[in-house]
Amino acid sequence: MSFYAKFACLLMGLLLFASTLFSPPALAVTQIELTDLSYNECPADIGKGTVTSGGPVMRLANCFIITGTTINKSGKPVMDADVFGRIFDANNNPAMENRGRLGAIDVIEPGKGTFELRVSVPDALETPLKLKQFKASGFAAKVR
Repeated sequence: MSFYAKFACLLMGLLLFASTLFSPPALAVTQIELTDLSYNECPADIGKGTVTSGGPVMRLANCFIITGTTINKSGKPVMDADVFGRIFDANNNPAMENRGRLGAIDVIEPGKGTFELRVSVPDALETPLKLKQFKASGFAAKVR
């Protein structure tokens, strides 16, 4: 192999290596803080006839709208943000066992904003509900 061919191979290798060091990830996950959490029962037209699965049987459920404040410190809109959290009843029973993801927010603008999330919990659980460890994470671009 000629000197120029070896030089070209070495240069291409160095460029490839350097590009991996300085390229940002294409879709980095952005963490969003969720604060000021509260909930209300769903309006009758939304929550009417709500059921939840509990194994092989369907069970009646209560519908709630969780609201709160989003804090996006990234300076850019965040898309397709998954909302995670824990919901307990008045007796500290988990409302959604084995399920940390509660829903999603389409777009979270930079700074402070608000969100709403509809959840259904088994009707046997006693209120008031306790909302814990809520957070969201999303992307700088739409995920397809």
